[in-house]
Amino acid sequence: MSELTHVDSSGQARMVDVSGKEVTARQATATARLLTTPDVVALLRGEGVPKGDALAVARVAGIAAAKRTPGLIPLCHPIAIHSVKVELEVVDDGVLISATVRTADRTGIEMEALTSAAVAGLNLIDMVKAVDPAASITDVRVEQKLGGKTGQWNRA
Repeated sequence: MSELTHVDSSGQARMVDVSGKEVTARQATATARLLTTPDVVALLRGEGVPKGDALAVARVAGIAAAKRTPGLIPLCHPIAIHSVKVELEVVDDGVLISATVRTADRTGIEMEALTSAAVAGLNLIDMVKAVDPAASITDVRVEQKLGGKTGQWNRA
């Protein structure tokens, strides 16, 4: 079994030293899902929710969140973000969220993609809660990772 990289030999949390790693192009895609009511889905497909353009707000929030990830995840390295793409698809039971983040740096960008997808989902909840206070986000997960020492990884 592989060891946890963010835990030292005495079990204490630590920030991994990436100074010796090579700068490589890296990309990660994470997804999440907003589950909501048919009423909210109809509003998103039609005239919109009472607060305004929920999808536009979620997209911008996801982009902003990726850039702020090191401030939210204590052991996450601040890295240069070169691209963030947040896609939202309204489906019959809610919204599918996909966030793809790219960099050329010394460490991965999975946490930025996960943060982007999750925060886009949280913003959707904020935008629809007046109509559906029970809306929820689920299935926040990495779908694909490219670059770095491990190369390509895809969720099975």
